[in-house]
Amino acid sequence: MKHIKQSAAAVALTASTLLVSSCSSGTTPDTTTNAADGRPIVNKENWPAKIPSSGLAKDLTLPLEAYMASYEDQVTVEQAANELQQSCMKDYGIDLTLPQAGANPPPSDNDANIERRYGITDRAQAEKYGYELPPALREHTEQTMRDLSGVEVEVLTGHTKPELPKAPEGVKAGSAFSGPGQTKPARAEYNGKKLKTGGCIGWSKDQLGVEEADPIIVAQLAGDSLVQSMKDDKVIKAVAAWSSCMDSKGHAGLADTYKAMDQGVTNDGEPSQESIALAVDDIDCKEQTDLVKIWSGVESAIQDKQIADNKSQLTGIKEQHGNEIAAAHKQMADSAQ
Repeated sequence: MKHIKQSAAAVALTASTLLVSSCSSGTTPDTTTNAADGRPIVNKENWPAKIPSSGLAKDLTLPLEAYMASYEDQVTVEQAANELQQSCMKDYGIDLTLPQAGANPPPSDNDANIERRYGITDRAQAEKYGYELPPALREHTEQTMRDLSGVEVEVLTGHTKPELPKAPEGVKAGSAFSGPGQTKPARAEYNGKKLKTGGCIGWSKDQLGVEEADPIIVAQLAGDSLVQSMKDDKVIKAVAAWSSCMDSKGHAGLADTYKAMDQGVTNDGEPSQESIALAVDDIDCKEQTDLVKIWSGVESAIQDKQIADNKSQLTGIKEQHGNEIAAAHKQMADSAQ
């Protein structure tokens, strides 16, 4: 997988995203080739731990994580939706196998990205991979899925197969510059059965009680708390101590831990000896200055206030997550009988 170098600070401020199947988002999946090469499509051993079990972030959690859906729970809801969609399509006489959820896990269990929220924290990984992710998380498992006909897309999504608009002169058709695909409402019925509102995808969400209402509010609050924590005197002092430690080890000019990540990440995703040495010194200086403990303590206090200020909305989000997960578990248990 090619590594696209970007600002580590931007990465820390961006919520980690569950890579759900394109079917769940209501678009037509691309036809792909199974590249598992004998490996299991879904390998739970590669799933991120709910709470870090090693490194400076061991056992570390932030208050807002209580309102974030875990990766395991997200996969459960997605897989339950997939099974409902397959069953729904079968009712129309269409056999369809959707990609299994959980094949390509993110590096962190939820939007807090706690393992790298304050920069890298695991020395054992740094000794092997520098600032890069472990190889298992840099691989991408593609799953075979046939291309869908126009009517199959309508039954699945409730709208026609997207048609790309004519590209402007000089722009290759299908490129991002030609604009998104345009759709129209699906036909009223197929094989003598009325199509469901939103197609089988919409129906599956209704069955599980999935709501689309403001799903990123918790991640936004977490981003705000990180920004606020950077301005705290305790964090500023701890970061300055870390920077001085790094300077003493021959890494001058690193104003913060994100600058170290920016410097240490390689364009091809393969760590160099220099980046590994930088990463190890980075973590040693974090440990020497107690940076992670200080920073997370400050941010935890900020998040406690955020929770108090947004208690009603956050409680509703947590309850909604619980309802969706319970419905997903029930659906999968029923389908297994």
